Amino acid sequence: MGNTATAQKATIIVFADTLDKVMAAFIIATTAAAMGMATTMFFTFWGLGALKKGGPADCKRNWMQKMLAWMLPKSPASLPLSQLNMAGIGAGMLKKIMAQKKIASLPELIESARDLGVRMIACQMSMDAMGICREELIGDIEVAGAATYVGEAQDAQINLFVS
Repeated sequence: MGNTATAQKATIIVFADTLDKVMAAFIIATTAAAMGMATTMFFTFWGLGALKKGGPADCKRNWMQKMLAWMLPKSPASLPLSQLNMAGIGAGMLKKIMAQKKIASLPELIESARDLGVRMIACQMSMDAMGICREELIGDIEVAGAATYVGEAQDAQINLFVS
């Protein structure tokens, strides 16, 4: 499994807001955690869409942040595909195929990550810039800055950037 003297660590920066890329990040994170690695995911800019719970939120936003909120995915369920999305048809087809093949959905992967103790951090600076408030995020997501991520990454054996 790994070095027993020092805990193995993995970190993943999630910059993407597409279903296939976010799923890949969660598959790697849950696999690393299941293998006993302390795993941290840091969601920044577009990647924050994977942590949104959907529905209305009482956030104070300027007009530019309101436009961004209107244009961005509202929750993991509304993430498009990076290729062949076809106005959502491609994402729907992929989800149907995955269900038929009994492949975990993105919400199931997120729940598995929580169950396995994956540390999920939303970037405070990105939230501020994009007008995303804490109330829009799912459950027990930690909010912190880049220094928190760098602190985790500096002694990790695996550091990935998913964009």
